[in-house]
Amino acid sequence: MKQRVLVAMSGGVDSSVACLLLKEAGFEVIGVTMCLGEEGGETRCCGARAVEDARAVCHMLGVPHFVLDFSREMEDIVIANFVAEYRRGRTPNPCVLCNRHLKFGRLLEHARVLGCDFLATGHYALLEKKNGRYVIRRPKDRKKDQTYFLSAIPKEALPFLLFPLGHYTKEEVREIARKATLPVAEKPQSQDLCFIPGGNYREFLLRHLGEERPGNIVTREGKVLGQHRGIFHYTIGQRRGLGIRAPYPLYVIAIHPERNEIVVGRREELLSSGLVAQPFNWLVDEPPEKALVQVRYQQRPQPCFVKMREQYAVTITFEQPLEMVTPGQIAVLYDGDILLGGGPIEEVWHEKHSGTHRGTEREEECRYSRSQLPAS
Repeated sequence: MKQRVLVAMSGGVDSSVACLLLKEAGFEVIGVTMCLGEEGGETRCCGARAVEDARAVCHMLGVPHFVLDFSREMEDIVIANFVAEYRRGRTPNPCVLCNRHLKFGRLLEHARVLGCDFLATGHYALLEKKNGRYVIRRPKDRKKDQTYFLSAIPKEALPFLLFPLGHYTKEEVREIARKATLPVAEKPQSQDLCFIPGGNYREFLLRHLGEERPGNIVTREGKVLGQHRGIFHYTIGQRRGLGIRAPYPLYVIAIHPERNEIVVGRREELLSSGLVAQPFNWLVDEPPEKALVQVRYQQRPQPCFVKMREQYAVTITFEQPLEMVTPGQIAVLYDGDILLGGGPIEEVWHEKHSGTHRGTEREEECRYSRSQLPAS
């Protein structure tokens, strides 16, 4: 009897080729598209065009296709968190949250209800069984590596997942689509956040947060240098567009929502020696004391030391200081090319020049745990 797999289909080339490969491999395949509702009068991903494209591919392959309404889950889980974190002066990674709760949470539940043995997606990642345990590894195409966004998947879900594209490059995937004459073979890849049509996240936040609140741009010492338009217009590490003058370059080094302040300083004040991530999601049974860390997608992994703390918290100390480590972003750990897990950055330890800078909020530790915004 054939094993049954539910394939999450966005109407793009990656998920379409994933569906094709699984069909050719002998699985009984069911396609499903997740609809996420509307935003500002426009359809969020996946809208009518995406549904039509996914349905056309499924029809061509002789695969049944369904549409599931995930608009409430998107609103209550992903968007609510996105807006709340910006209100706190943090920037979350909504794709990581969506993967955990929607794709590999609720959608996996639907797969099981439909009698499916597996849920498959078009992510570029490898899933292997090693010493009786399932592990996620970096894919063949390192430029398309999406393991960072899979760091929050529940470990217990791994035996029920398939990532058919892990052994292919993006160009190889397109070539497979061309040879199979899939109708989406030349469809461009979307670069926008799936729930923000047009990609203008500042307009989105203004709509959800209300009016802009101008405030002061200050130094660490509290000297007022100018006025900002509203904190969500600024990012950690930003230099241009500040509207202030100084004898040397100044960068946004912190954002304090409770005081409605943007803090600026020299570039070396962006350096961090470590962080605390919480809650941390482990995908392995025995966490190491030393690993590689990424604090942003496509950042070069950096050596670090890892220490477990209470209540799912992890302390990560960098071998060399890193720039622009930002609360709300995701710290992801690797052992070589094996994904160990990840979690939201709660605290960041800042350095000033060659030593540890003592911050204005907690003099003994200098931790800006809810005061920064990463580069957008």
